[in-house]
Amino acid sequence: MTRKKVKLAFITNDSARKATYKKRKRGLLKKMDELTTLCDVKACAILYTPYEARPVVWPGPSGAREVIASFKRLPEMEKVKKMVSQEEFLRQRVAKAHEQLKRQQKENREKEMAHVMYQCLSGKGLQSMSLLDLSDLGWFGECQGHGVNPALWSNAFFP
Repeated sequence: MTRKKVKLAFITNDSARKATYKKRKRGLLKKMDELTTLCDVKACAILYTPYEARPVVWPGPSGAREVIASFKRLPEMEKVKKMVSQEEFLRQRVAKAHEQLKRQQKENREKEMAHVMYQCLSGKGLQSMSLLDLSDLGWFGECQGHGVNPALWSNAFFP
């Protein structure tokens, strides 16, 4: 049985928000424990919340102090090597999304040109196409048309 996708938005109902916090806190701390055990890494978590008088510290205050102290002992270059600001993180995400968009636009254009090519092969003319569309169709035909009978091409485009 699959779960519904959770809409990530602030939970306005106080009791529902508190219940969700407790469940997710338990899950987060369990994941932290699994990560440190399976991957042999040092980690800590500090959660400040209005629901508890003191911050929740995992694996405990002494364990968190040890992890933070070992991080502080690292040379400055090691500390910042993999750190990114929120601005840089968002910039990377935008760049990645832009690249995905460009790939999708290219794929869509190729599918559109394939559709136009099949229409031409079935007898529809090219009179209503723009110069850009004709250019793209020519490029697509060159890429896809290797192995297609040249007589078929000439009959389809120049009846």
